[in-house]
Amino acid sequence: MSISQSAAKEHIEQLQRLQKKDPEFYQYLQEHGKDLLTFDDEGIDDDVDVDMEDAETQLDDETHEHDIAEEEEKQSKNIVTNAMVDSWCNSIREDGKLSAVHSLMKAFRTACHYGDDTGDSSAKFTVMSSSVFNKIMLFTLSELDRILRKLLKLPASGGKKETINELMSTKQWKSYNHLVKSYLGNALHVLNQMTDTKMISFTLRRLQYSSVLLAPFPSLLRKFIKVALHFWGTGGGALPVVSFLFLRDLCVRLGSDCLDECFRGIYKAYVLNCHFVNAVKLQHIQFLANCVIELIRVDLPTAYQHAFVFIRQLAMLLRDALNMKTKEAFRKVYEWKFMNCLELWTGAICAYSSEADFQPLAYPLTQIISGVARLVPTARYFPLRLRCVRMLNRIAASTGTFIPVSMLLLDMLEMKELNRPPTGGIGKAVDLRATLKASKPILKTRAFQEACVISVVEELAEHLAQWSYSVAFFELSFIPAVRLRSFCKSTKVERFRKEMRHLIRRIEANTEFTNKRRASVTFLPNDHAATSFLEDEKKMGTSPLSQHVLTLRQRAQQRNDSMMESSVLVGEKSAVFGSKLDQIPASDEEDDIRNEDGASAFSSSWLPGGDSWYGLSYLPLSQSLHTQLWKEIRMRVYTHIFLPINDFLLHLFC
Repeated sequence: MSISQSAAKEHIEQLQRLQKKDPEFYQYLQEHGKDLLTFDDEGIDDDVDVDMEDAETQLDDETHEHDIAEEEEKQSKNIVTNAMVDSWCNSIREDGKLSAVHSLMKAFRTACHYGDDTGDSSAKFTVMSSSVFNKIMLFTLSELDRILRKLLKLPASGGKKETINELMSTKQWKSYNHLVKSYLGNALHVLNQMTDTKMISFTLRRLQYSSVLLAPFPSLLRKFIKVALHFWGTGGGALPVVSFLFLRDLCVRLGSDCLDECFRGIYKAYVLNCHFVNAVKLQHIQFLANCVIELIRVDLPTAYQHAFVFIRQLAMLLRDALNMKTKEAFRKVYEWKFMNCLELWTGAICAYSSEADFQPLAYPLTQIISGVARLVPTARYFPLRLRCVRMLNRIAASTGTFIPVSMLLLDMLEMKELNRPPTGGIGKAVDLRATLKASKPILKTRAFQEACVISVVEELAEHLAQWSYSVAFFELSFIPAVRLRSFCKSTKVERFRKEMRHLIRRIEANTEFTNKRRASVTFLPNDHAATSFLEDEKKMGTSPLSQHVLTLRQRAQQRNDSMMESSVLVGEKSAVFGSKLDQIPASDEEDDIRNEDGASAFSSSWLPGGDSWYGLSYLPLSQSLHTQLWKEIRMRVYTHIFLPINDFLLHLFC
């Protein structure tokens, strides 16, 4: 019996039970609805049932095919083609059609969000190829700033926050501000998705022209600052430079809206990147420090407030170490993070020593550095002490202030580790620039002794040379000369004795040089005329000690170069920016000469959310950036291949 027959019999039985239970209702149905009670089950058979099932299946198949056809037709309408993009671009260039701008912005949003996990069902366009993606990104990033400025009736380039504040009350802003927000928001989104440094560099470089348009959108502004700081601290190649220029442009154009956040953020990013130092990373850290110092130039009064807070934090760490005298407290001071922060603020004070806003910071920083140098006066921390002396000499030279660093150096010569012959053999060459604490085996080597004594001679000569034109040079150099002679008598190492005698002869010659002129002066030591003593000779650098210091600097440079033959271009010299931040190019065309080639940056099969970014083509760079990248490659080979092999061989055969 089929399912249909059994259902019919069951229905008849239900009617019979209804007649027994409720005869009155059954009689009512007979009078008013006989059709409901008439049920014929003889026409029900298996063939009819099968035919019905086949009909339903066929209907379902036809419906499914119709749905697929509709979906394909709808999808074909949402595909962005090269022809569509070309027509939009031509319409915008030739006629400036607003409808084409809207279509391009929708396609740009699709390109920026392409591959996201959460799809946008309301998007007009949903599908595109990699070539279409590249064309949309390149045209939008290259041209949209000009288009938006034309719609908003802004100058062709540049602008300040005040200009945007006035614009926000106009009809143009109310009509087109959604285009500005869409452009900046989608560009920020795709920046977070990109992985290739060339694409990111080009995108940031183009967005820099529109940085002033971030003023009405503080939330977007904070996110852009965060992204740029991340790329500045962690990016490779030219990306840190491009990211910094973007941040600096924000600070110049928007002023107080982003200065505080940029100062705090860039200092935090600097600290995060200087936890560990080696000979190769030193120049990168110097580059980061120079970027911070350059950003400070934008607004010195505001930067002073932040610098005061950060220097005070360093002073509190030193105070805790002096009071608690625990290993943990000492460790917080005697680590690379703390020392690199001192180096940073030393560089800032030296750069702006003539500015009244930064002069008050020189004294507290000098006290902190002096306290750090004396915190643990042992031979193992000679490298750290020499680094502190170097910072003090820089501050003294830039501010013209006398800082008594000679005692810090001469005390080192009286310790037994530098007086006695080495007992640990020759040892490897020691780079004091990349060392804070020497291990006990290295402490007994000849290489460590030589590095320390030579550094003491160099820094002491630097200190005395700064005052080699002072009328009081004889009194200032008397005690150092006496203690150097004492070291020559006590040391048992002939090469150290020879080095000290040469320095003593230079001091004596400089004393004679100043005393000849000193005998003929008539002013008292406390007269203002004493400041002009030997002023012409100082400009020409003719004193014996000044000449000797030049020789020592050349020797130190040769020694450093021999320790690390390869270097990174973004080092101390290349990271020094121009002295005027307000010299911004008058037009985008002038700056485009130095831009990366955007057509090359967006000429790959990369799409957001995809895995095809490995096939990116080479981006033509300027000669300096090209040299930088090759030196970066050499640096990494030296660090990750040569040094480990060298250490392994030394461990194997020594």
